[in-house]
Amino acid sequence: MSNLKLYEQLSNLSGIAGHEKAVRKFMREHLQNSDEIIQDKLGGIFGVYNGTENDVTIMIAAHMDEIGMMVVGITEQGFIRIMPIGGINPEVMVSQNVEIIVNEEKKIKGIVGAMPPHISKDNKIDFETMLLDIGADNKEAAIKMGVKIGQQVTPVNNFYVTEDGKKIVGKAWDDRIGCAIVLEIAEEIKKINHKAKVILGGTVQEEVGLRGATVASNMVLPDMFIAIDVSPVGDFLSPSHPKAIGKLGDGFLVRYFDPRCIMNEKVKEYFENLAEEKNIKYQYFKSSGGTDAAAAQYAGDGAIATTIGVPGRYIHTTATMVHLEDLENVKKMALAVIADFSKERKAELI
Repeated sequence: MSNLKLYEQLSNLSGIAGHEKAVRKFMREHLQNSDEIIQDKLGGIFGVYNGTENDVTIMIAAHMDEIGMMVVGITEQGFIRIMPIGGINPEVMVSQNVEIIVNEEKKIKGIVGAMPPHISKDNKIDFETMLLDIGADNKEAAIKMGVKIGQQVTPVNNFYVTEDGKKIVGKAWDDRIGCAIVLEIAEEIKKINHKAKVILGGTVQEEVGLRGATVASNMVLPDMFIAIDVSPVGDFLSPSHPKAIGKLGDGFLVRYFDPRCIMNEKVKEYFENLAEEKNIKYQYFKSSGGTDAAAAQYAGDGAIATTIGVPGRYIHTTATMVHLEDLENVKKMALAVIADFSKERKAELI
């Protein structure tokens, strides 16, 4: 079963795009069992696990960054102006407790102010007018507290296991869930026989344009790239709703289409057959967004690229829910591909 402490620790870390330092440090510490640790110049971190033949390379990565905000100004009254980093609906952040990350030791707590109905019933909600209140009496007080332009702002986490014991809730599941799964795979990989060289780790700046995967995949030049990422399921919607795709507890997501990465038909069949052979539960998913696989497919002369998806409710908010059984199925599928992938298998999938 999943190491819940590992998941909670990763969820607690702050790391918006361009500020993944704390997450990278954590990943590095947990990749020490690898044969080598490599890092790209944007900050992606990966462990290298040599296979028995090493004639093909499979790269499995999650992105370390989360959606969040950045300090862009301080008013004379001491309120903090913020902008979104990644895709966030502004109404999600209203009245939320957040933290400004000053440094590794210091965080300043605050609340994103909400206009009471007593003052205005027609208040427009957007990031340009939104203010973060840290209790500073004026601009000088906020600066004295340590607030500076460019600092990251992330939600205060509230990790918990649901009453039925089957699901976990936390911030930054997109994609700290993937990071945790990658680290659990790193623990298991030494127990299995694999021919391929395996690269496991975390990319940066996915939420702002798949930047980290672009450089990391060109550094590694994988034959196969698998992104482990969370996708938004709509199982809380009416079954007739066009976005009612995916369901918690129904297995990993075979992401057969997204606008930037169409799943190779042979790869789709390979995943289906391997999952059924290993009795791994899966479901189909059509996405309107993209993952790191979209960038990695361009590496070198091209990589076989796809996503092993984790179903998640309410992603890109301050709290997302995932099912523990789905996490196990994602991990089992990744390990099955690692054990099976070879030079001969690659030839079959192109």
